[in-house]
Amino acid sequence: MNTHSGEVHHPGEIVPASGIYECDCGQGHQYSTDVEGHRFPPLPDNCSGSGWRLKTSAHPRS
Repeated sequence: MNTHSGEVHHPGEIVPASGIYECDCGQGHQYSTDVEGHRFPPLPDNCSGSGWRLKTSAHPRS
């Protein structure tokens, strides 16, 4: 299980694990595919969320 799945990461922070991230607004409408070591992008203008939460890990860790 990935330990980063419940954490909210804010735009500009370093991506801790590659995967598909979902905005935390609760509507499930904004996604970003991010690569470990890169920075999180800004949220879209129409999003009421405050950050990104891991939805699907690119490389499941055992």
